[in-house]
Amino acid sequence: MENWFTDISFLDWCLIGCLGAAFLYELYFYIRYILIVPLYERHRAKRLVGKEQSLPGVSVVLCAHNEAENLEPYLQSLLSQDYPEFEVIVVNDGSEDNTRAVLDKYLRANPKLRVTFVPLEARVRSTKKLGITLAAKAAQYDYLLLTDADCRPESKNWIRAMVSGISDGKDIVLGYGGYFVDKGALNGLIRYDTLFNGLHFLGAAITGRPYMGLGRNLLYRKSFFFESGGFTKQMTTRAGDDDLFVNTFATHKNTSVVASRESVTWSLPKISFVEWVKQKRRHLSVSPKYRLASRLHLGLEPAVRGLFYLLLILIGCLCSVDILVLALGVWLIRLMTQYICINAGALHFGQGRVTLLMMVWDIILPLITLYLLLTKSLYKTNRW
Repeated sequence: MENWFTDISFLDWCLIGCLGAAFLYELYFYIRYILIVPLYERHRAKRLVGKEQSLPGVSVVLCAHNEAENLEPYLQSLLSQDYPEFEVIVVNDGSEDNTRAVLDKYLRANPKLRVTFVPLEARVRSTKKLGITLAAKAAQYDYLLLTDADCRPESKNWIRAMVSGISDGKDIVLGYGGYFVDKGALNGLIRYDTLFNGLHFLGAAITGRPYMGLGRNLLYRKSFFFESGGFTKQMTTRAGDDDLFVNTFATHKNTSVVASRESVTWSLPKISFVEWVKQKRRHLSVSPKYRLASRLHLGLEPAVRGLFYLLLILIGCLCSVDILVLALGVWLIRLMTQYICINAGALHFGQGRVTLLMMVWDIILPLITLYLLLTKSLYKTNRW
């Protein structure tokens, strides 16, 4: 054993030390921000048992741009929620398909449904933000629950579950939005990416560092929205109606998280890699406008992850077999920790177990994100 230690060169010690530091941060990250989500929700559920819950009126808001195909199967799941006092406001955002006809059919049979619209000639950079603002002004109730036209709540208690987050007088409630399971590697990639990011932003909010939310499952007070200025400072960007709004105004004092199974919404994922890349690029386009602390927090884990894999490669090329075996043992422990934490969240939300393809996505996704960020200046987003 003594000879083994003396045979290790200074370079070996440097590589092993850096790998160990990266490994410890990765363990900290997965336990601190990923595993905490299902653990927190179980604790929160126990705390709410026997506690009388306030059920204020809620206005469910969704924008629809050429969404006739999705409104037909999913709108009814919103209108049939088991909640005493709510309305559903659909913003017809310049649709040129049969969206209006579908809405007219539901209007005749559902007094809880209300419709407004953004005119085709509206000259704003983000018609969705304008649509949400119009819906907020028209809303009867002080709580706005945002979702998308292609979303289906997990249960009839979705509104009730999300409203449970305001029990401590919070202004913003963050929820999880997953994607439907389908065949193919792309579906697995999209669902893993969404799950990882979802657990991360929920975990960060639980630990007092909220930095984003999902517009397909986000609740906030109407009065807070207008008192904060709404999207006044964000109308120059097309995206950011959800994550940028949360990043700008959410704090550990005014934000809560609801991560129960009944609070989840499910959406249709993109079916082509090109369309998914466009969607991801649009989401990333607002990240430079995040608070500095949020940008540093978001960049740290991918950087450490990349360093970890780079060190493994260097150790494999420059070090002895004994050192390589030790490094692979460290990688295996990291993989097991990652697998346990990610699957705890996946099973908690009812998304199904994540496979070992996770090892591939773990390497590919940061590279895709880095490429999109580096090439963002070469891309011009569409109006929507």
